[in-house]
Amino acid sequence: MSSRVVVIGGDAAGMTVAAGVRRRLGKDDEVVVLERGTWTSYSACGIPYWVAGDVDSADALVARTPQEHRANGIDVRLGAEAVAIDPEARTVSVKDGDPIGYDHLVIATGAEPVRPDLPGIHGDGIHGVQSLDDGQVILDELERGPQHVVVVGSGYIGLEMAEACVARGFDTTVVERSSTVMPIIEAQLGDQVAEAMKARGIHLRTGVAVEGFTLDARGRVVAVETDEGTLPADLVILGLGVTARSSLARDAGLPLGAKGGIVVDDRQRVRGFSDIWAAGDCVVTHDRITGDLIHLPLGTHANKQGMVAADNLAAELLGQEPRLTFPGVVQTAITKFCSLEISRTGLGDKAAREAGFDPVVASIETSNFAGYMPGAGTMTVLVVADRDSRRLLGAQIVGAEDAALRIDVAATALVAGMTVDEVVMLDLAYAPPFASVWSPVQVAARAAVKALAGS
Repeated sequence: MSSRVVVIGGDAAGMTVAAGVRRRLGKDDEVVVLERGTWTSYSACGIPYWVAGDVDSADALVARTPQEHRANGIDVRLGAEAVAIDPEARTVSVKDGDPIGYDHLVIATGAEPVRPDLPGIHGDGIHGVQSLDDGQVILDELERGPQHVVVVGSGYIGLEMAEACVARGFDTTVVERSSTVMPIIEAQLGDQVAEAMKARGIHLRTGVAVEGFTLDARGRVVAVETDEGTLPADLVILGLGVTARSSLARDAGLPLGAKGGIVVDDRQRVRGFSDIWAAGDCVVTHDRITGDLIHLPLGTHANKQGMVAADNLAAELLGQEPRLTFPGVVQTAITKFCSLEISRTGLGDKAAREAGFDPVVASIETSNFAGYMPGAGTMTVLVVADRDSRRLLGAQIVGAEDAALRIDVAATALVAGMTVDEVVMLDLAYAPPFASVWSPVQVAARAAVKALAGS
């Protein structure tokens, strides 16, 4: 008997599920994708680089077009906005359309920018950054030639959008409520990022809270109101992070967790619902260090979760044994500001304490390859270890070109549950053009070993 799989959302997770299921099901089975926008399978992470001019067009950020998906037998419906899910009737209601029945449903609705309930926040000229349409709106705004751009928040998106705006020559101010930029890293590393931002001409206001936005008679933003005064602004970019876009799931009675993320098991099945699956930025996932369920919206995880959901869903429909589970994350991330690279994985000092560990923090300054080689740059590597077990808990890197990807060594060590002693003894590649005789992560691990010996 034929079956119908309906997928809500046509980006990374949704189209990975749709393509994976389509490959394994029979020709009489249907795979329907409901996408409210006009794009599929695109890289939202590339939007700041498109805005900056490093990427030529939105098309360059699209991995596979709707037409290509349709050619592979997927019924992609653009401009189809799902407005309600009825788990008992197994239907999805679509705006301006008839309800669609399903045998299995996949929710891949992604995330949406945080918009705090502040006066004026819905005014014209105030934008989040999540979709290609958002990117085009900001490009159109920049074509108007704003006099003052204000970026609210200095996380990954805030940092990258600030770089894009200053690279295009706009007067740019970044407002950050925390005492230093990029609160996800330790303050001593955030200070290095702050200095790089100031050196590029960005006006940085840290320890400042936004209280609202002043709009003109036409409803367009003209200023940002803070607890330390008024900042002129005719374009505001919100970089306050995202929450799961999960109102459909909430209204259908599905379980929600951190930041509204849908709660799923390690096979991406929604807990308590045998025929509903979810993947990507709309779900919570398991932190492999703390065991907590967290919301971590990244394309890397969305693609993997989509692959897991496709494997398990198809296996169930075909009466086969599933192969894949999603084991969770260690919160690895990377970005840059101009030539300064930034990466982190695992827990910082505060998060480690909150998780019940007794952390020891060690940091070192080193070169990104052998210091006697021409062009060698510097980097700071910080590691966090547990005093009792000596287990590596986290690492952070800020430095010159070729520094940040060294974080992958630490991320792998975290997944393996290695101690700092074991990290020191890893067999890592060495040649003068690529690294010092001791990898930077190993040098930091040695510093942690010394700190543990003295504690």
